Amino acid sequence: MPSRGLQKPVASVPFRSFFAVIWIVASAGGAFSQVLLNGPGGTPNLMWTDLAVFEAREPRKDLPCTVIPEKPVLGFDLRFHAGYDITVPLKEISGSQNLLTVVFRVSESSKPDFPVYFVQRFNVPSIEQDAQGDVLLPGSFDLGEGKYQVDWLMRDRSERVCSSFWDSEAALTSRDKGVVVALEKGEIAPTDREQFEAEPFLRRTDGDNGLNMKVLINFAPQNAQSATLQESDTDALVSVLRCMQRDPRIGRFSVVAFNVQEQRVLYRQEGSKQIDFPAIGEALRDLHLGRVDIARLGQKNSDSEFLGDLLVQELGAPDKPDAIVITGPKTLIEESISTDKLKATQGNDLPVFYLNYNLTPQATPWHDALSNAVRYFKGQEYTISKPRDLWFAITELVGKVVKSKAVRRETASAAVGKGS
Repeated sequence: MPSRGLQKPVASVPFRSFFAVIWIVASAGGAFSQVLLNGPGGTPNLMWTDLAVFEAREPRKDLPCTVIPEKPVLGFDLRFHAGYDITVPLKEISGSQNLLTVVFRVSESSKPDFPVYFVQRFNVPSIEQDAQGDVLLPGSFDLGEGKYQVDWLMRDRSERVCSSFWDSEAALTSRDKGVVVALEKGEIAPTDREQFEAEPFLRRTDGDNGLNMKVLINFAPQNAQSATLQESDTDALVSVLRCMQRDPRIGRFSVVAFNVQEQRVLYRQEGSKQIDFPAIGEALRDLHLGRVDIARLGQKNSDSEFLGDLLVQELGAPDKPDAIVITGPKTLIEESISTDKLKATQGNDLPVFYLNYNLTPQATPWHDALSNAVRYFKGQEYTISKPRDLWFAITELVGKVVKSKAVRRETASAAVGKGS
């Protein structure tokens, strides 16, 4: 899920209060995330006053605050992300250091007696008594498809309470029908903030029946001028890998993570049953987009040369995967990749696919360097702008590779039969 803003000051916030707004959130150490207190069913060890508020289900404003629920939205990770924004007047939490504790429970509407409980805490620094303005604090949780009931409260150290109650529904739109959501129907979970967390082990199709896929992934920002790689930049790219990782028809993966701006391969993994997400995340720490190698400044068309060499190397490698998938944002460089260079891969009839991650395709509708290269290989390009694009692209291309492999196997068997 793309990161939400660190702070959103509401109304007029004086200079001295603005830093308090930032500090409240930053000091919470993962304040956007919630700690799961229990699984479905069972009641954790809560304060009896909190339980009384939940059972009464009557909104309270002892601690003045406004809670605005957010409608569940399907993310590129194929999880529904729900949440809320809390607005609190700074004057209400002024004085010596304070602690805001949020406790809430979420239950499927058809199973109200089996809630899942969460807790979230915000450390508040000393704030002047006459501080003006509000502070906005976000929270989130994830859902599978279904209808839910949310019981929510927040209290400060003086035990003043603000409470709110609402219903929420996570549902696929008519255009999203067919997408398989990552969470089960009725499942309630904390928002996963670790983007490169390892995937659970999945039993795969072994031997010749399992697909061998090679993925070339360009980790680069959507904005080519950006000097940093944000979570929103890598969100869909990591989700491409996770979506493929969860397909049991794929037996082995080879992953080549690279960056065109730095013109280097960041990480390589050969023929493994599981993609090593933590290792990829660690490799990206070494990416420094703001730096320019002086040695490359005098090299003409170095970007296209790097891409061409990479494609020739990977398409001509001896590992012979069943297909090659290239993914990343649009690669807009001055020169296209030389066709003379690409001719070095002649005789390689591997299926090639390009998943072009482009959040604003209408702004850049023209082909990029990788698009032209994939067209040379008679491959297929998909534009990934929304979560459903990712799901349908992966589903379709894996199906095509399964058929392509079956045809190649039949052709090979026929050739052997004729020769015998």
